Amino acid sequence: MTGRPAATAVRLGGLDRVPGITVLGHYGAERWTDGRVLSEDPPPGVALVRRELPGLLDRVGAPEGTWIEDKDRSLAVHTRRTADPDGALALLARPLAALAERAELRVEPGRMVIELRPRGVDKGAALTGLARSARARTVLYAGDDLGDLPAFEAVADLRAHGVAGLTVCSSSDEVTAVADAADLVVPGPSGLCGLLTDLTASIRAPGA
Repeated sequence: MTGRPAATAVRLGGLDRVPGITVLGHYGAERWTDGRVLSEDPPPGVALVRRELPGLLDRVGAPEGTWIEDKDRSLAVHTRRTADPDGALALLARPLAALAERAELRVEPGRMVIELRPRGVDKGAALTGLARSARARTVLYAGDDLGDLPAFEAVADLRAHGVAGLTVCSSSDEVTAVADAADLVVPGPSGLCGLLTDLTASIRAPGA
């Protein structure tokens, strides 16, 4: 599950080689399975933001290094490359919120980024839908950004309804709220890979 297009995640991860995998892109608005991407058209507000965002950044004096990522169904403004990423976010937060309101989109803050995307779509709703459609008995969700918090909440709700669940933070000093909300914290992507490798070995072990 990713905020990026599903096809991008499949390409970057070579996920088309994994039998039976489902990839949810754009926070669940896209579903990739068996080599096909299923999705609805993005709302018209996305096109409005695409047109107006460059001019808005110029008008408010966005600092050098601010850049726009067009994800097709949403747009994100990154400040990581600026001299003061947190200050740049603070400068842009209110104008971006006003643009999102006019476009009937929602604002999703993240690590040195503000994303404008369709309302009613988040990783929590996507995870709940996937778990129910798969009739999952166990769920593990790992993330490292503020956009993953709704999925953590979804795992807690699934647990309350009898589905075993675990939330994992791939540790980042930039977003402590995710680590605070997780059941388990691992040291970054390498730590998550180690956890999944150990879990796989345990499942495949004789007598498991």
